[in-house]
Amino acid sequence: MRTDIAEVLIDIEAQLRQLGLWDKIPPSTEALASTEPFCVDTLTLPQWLQFVFLPTLYQMLEAEQPLPERCAITPMAEEYFRHTGHGVEGLLEALTRVDNLLTSDGEG
Repeated sequence: MRTDIAEVLIDIEAQLRQLGLWDKIPPSTEALASTEPFCVDTLTLPQWLQFVFLPTLYQMLEAEQPLPERCAITPMAEEYFRHTGHGVEGLLEALTRVDNLLTSDGEG
């Protein structure tokens, strides 16, 4: 299960890089400290995935901490990318996989 999650996290990163949505420079500490869901007031969704979501899950996997029992990023991503013209099907598929893996993990 953890291996499946690690693989999909790598895929999410690869998709973001392929789409040109991977930032070389991290956002400010203040931007990362947002208390809003997905840091919507300070980060774009791709920035949140890169600088909050992926590092947090990698850290949890590495430390063998319990993973979230629910995850629902795909609806937010679908809305974010709806009118961008980006070919995001691969990214949305990867986000759907991580949503399903994390949500079903808690039910198993």
